[in-house]
Formats: sequence, C-alpha cells, structure tokens
Amino acid sequence: MSKQQQLQLDAILRQGGLDTSADVPTMRAAFGELMAQVPVAPDVQHEAVEIGGVAGVEVTLLGNKSESVILYLHGGVYVIGYAAATVPLVGELVRRTGGWAITLEYRLAPEHPYPAAVDDARAAYEGLLAKGIAPAQIALAGESAGGGLAVATLLALREAGVPLPSCAYLMSPYVDLTLSGETLAGKREVDPLLTPDGLRARVPDYVDGADASDPHISPIFGDLRELPPLLIQVGSHEILLSDALRLAGRAAICDVPVTLDVTPGVPHVFQAYAGLLDEAGLALDRGAGFLTAQLGGTGPRHELAIDLPSVTPSSGNAP
Repeated sequence: MSKQQQLQLDAILRQGGLDTSADVPTMRAAFGELMAQVPVAPDVQHEAVEIGGVAGVEVTLLGNKSESVILYLHGGVYVIGYAAATVPLVGELVRRTGGWAITLEYRLAPEHPYPAAVDDARAAYEGLLAKGIAPAQIALAGESAGGGLAVATLLALREAGVPLPSCAYLMSPYVDLTLSGETLAGKREVDPLLTPDGLRARVPDYVDGADASDPHISPIFGDLRELPPLLIQVGSHEILLSDALRLAGRAAICDVPVTLDVTPGVPHVFQAYAGLLDEAGLALDRGAGFLTAQLGGTGPRHELAIDLPSVTPSSGNAP
C-alpha cells in the first residue's frame, strides 16, 4: 500500500463521514445516499430472496461452480445498513471463492432491538440447512456489527445444539457494546470513520435495557469453546482495534482455531475500498483463501493458526 493511497482514502472518509450520533432517520438517509454511489461490478448478479423467513439478497457470479455459500451479515451499529449495500463487497468475495452468497436483511434497532438480529441470523442459517446444504458448505461472514453478530449467532447455534458452519470471516468485528476497549480512546485521532461518542449514542437502541455484557450482545464476554475456525481482519487506524485483538485472544484461550490479521495504517472495514487501496484487495484475497480452505477443503479444518498483530495498540483509557 502506498502512503499516497492511505492519505487519499483517509481524506475521503473524513470529508464524507457518517455521523452515528445523528437521529436514526437522518443517519439512514445519509448512509443510503453514500452507498448508492458505490458501483456493483457488471458481472455480479444479485436478486432478492428469502431464507428461513428472513429477506436477503442472493449474490452470484456467472460461471461459479462451487456449491459453498457465504451467509453475510452487514454492519451499521445494528441501526443502519441494508443487504443491497453490501453487494459490491460480497461480490468480490464471491468472485474470489467461486461460490455464492446471501447477504441478510436482518431486522434493525431501535424498531427491533436485541435479540431480533440474532434470531434472524439463526433463522436464516437454519433455513440453509433445511434446504439440504451441509454445515461444512456454509460460512458466516460480516463486517463491524455484522462481524459481532456472526459470533453471537455461532454462540446461539451452539447452545441450541445446531450443527455449526465451517468457519467465520470477521472484518473489523464490533464485539463489545460495553465499549471497554482501550483503543476507543487510543485510536480516536487516527480513525476517520467512528468515534466513541457515536458508538455510545447507538448502544441503547440495540441493547434496549438488556445487559450489554450479555455474550449474545457482546461476544467478547462469551465462552467461545467449540466454535469453528475464525479469521479476524482489522486495521490499525480504528477505534475497534481492541475488539478484534481481544476476540482473537479469547478464541485462542478457548482452543478455537483463529487467525488474527492486522493491517497497519488502514481504517475500519478497509476491505470495502479495494478500488482505492492495494491492501484492501490483498486482504480480500487472504479472506477468500481462508474461506476456500474451510469450505469443503481437503485438509484438516481444526488446525490452530494465530498470527500475532504487527502493531501495538496505542495506550489510552477506556471511555
């Protein structure tokens, strides 16, 4: 990645940043306008579907032959975001893995607080199983809140005795709604997208009086034993860096196969900027490699792999 690319992206994000402390209708409208400007590659096909009673968008690429499917969960602090907005990013994963995907339209807060999102993700996954798709052919993936939702869904499935998917690919996962991570303060100045105050403003919408440390809300506090392999990718220029670092550590302690992939100098969910940032495409390549290896791969899927972060979190007090 060139320094010029990094600075250019940082400037773009700061200029067109989303104020997550605004009222919900304003925030959703601004997000919709922003995402409408992101083009979908012409060879990426997408159409509305329903799985397990939950709406979503099926994403395919002409010529793909793999039967493996990615169940994708979008970000947006559980309050904004929608399935169609993820099609450009999910399309790049589909292109690289040779499979197909469903990006889910799970219900949003404050109209539908916890546990609506978890219930929807679980219903969609069980809907895939009901269609005869084997767990080994399914991967969960998501960015930001969607990454946290993926882990919460794994916990809910495990506790219900439902066979778990092959793996989960988590981009900048938001897994601590108590907001206790040290990088919320330590990385505040370098994060062009998120602020601690913006996150605090949205937590009550989703938690709605529940305990924010409930593992189904904040999986960082959960017992992660017996979960499938995880790939966690994060940038060093984001206030949620410590969420990813602590989640990887928790997974390792619980004997979960986990790979932690930290890219220096890049922002929250940097993979979405593959057209602007060399490191974004490279990260998607690594993510697709992980997914391909786990989805029906011939090698063992439970081989422990932990990559130590290449950066040290900045010091700072938790908010």
